[in-house]
Amino acid sequence: MKPAKIGIDAGGSLLKMAFEEHGQIHYKSYSIDELYSSMNWLKMTAPDAPIALTGGKAEYLQKEFFQNARIIPEFESSSIGASYLMKQDGISYENFLLINIGTGTSICLKKEGDISRLSGSGVGGGTLMGLGRLLTGEKDFSKLVSLAGSGKAEHADLMVKDIYSPFDSPLDGSLTASNFGKIKDDQVSKEDKAASLTNMVAETIVLLSTQAAVQHQIDDIIYIGSTLRHNAPLKHLLEKYTAMLGKKPTFIQNGASCGALGALLSL
Repeated sequence: MKPAKIGIDAGGSLLKMAFEEHGQIHYKSYSIDELYSSMNWLKMTAPDAPIALTGGKAEYLQKEFFQNARIIPEFESSSIGASYLMKQDGISYENFLLINIGTGTSICLKKEGDISRLSGSGVGGGTLMGLGRLLTGEKDFSKLVSLAGSGKAEHADLMVKDIYSPFDSPLDGSLTASNFGKIKDDQVSKEDKAASLTNMVAETIVLLSTQAAVQHQIDDIIYIGSTLRHNAPLKHLLEKYTAMLGKKPTFIQNGASCGALGALLSL
């Protein structure tokens, strides 16, 4: 590996890397637990490559490993990367919300060429992993996703139809009245708990995102971030609830690497 330049997004859970080699952009990711081994390996294999850093641990990486690296604000680098990938996918939105679901969730507005961070939430991938481990005993991300895909949230969640039963509900009965509101004992399966948790994360993110979209008169919502990678259950729910609330959800290829890519492109 002899990259011409490198972008690194150092978050709370993962290190995402985008690097250009022979005119092509490639992507890698590492657990934050591999920080020292991966960054020392990078220093040895690409000692002269220019590097740009972004994310919560960018200053730490600069101080400890790459003193000459540039630091790019996280929402700026994510916007640059997302815009590049959207063009690759043939997507052209002038104004949109960019929802970055990493360890937590950031809500940014791209309007008239400017990017600004509107708000965020502590509910994100870290919630999925932390609560998922408490609820199911499972600590592997892919296994949690698999559990969620096999479960039914309504076995753990109190639904609107449950509240109005045996009468008809004036609202959509499939909506959640209370996340985990149906759990009264230990009879709910791990699969159903994982599905309920994924549903709670999706609903929280969509409600916050669509409220911001209404406030700023935005129709298109772009979802990116590492929590979406190989996570079909979460993507399905985000798409479903966003459309239900009258907004257009979009997912882009390699969206988990927008921050790292944006840092790379800033060089």
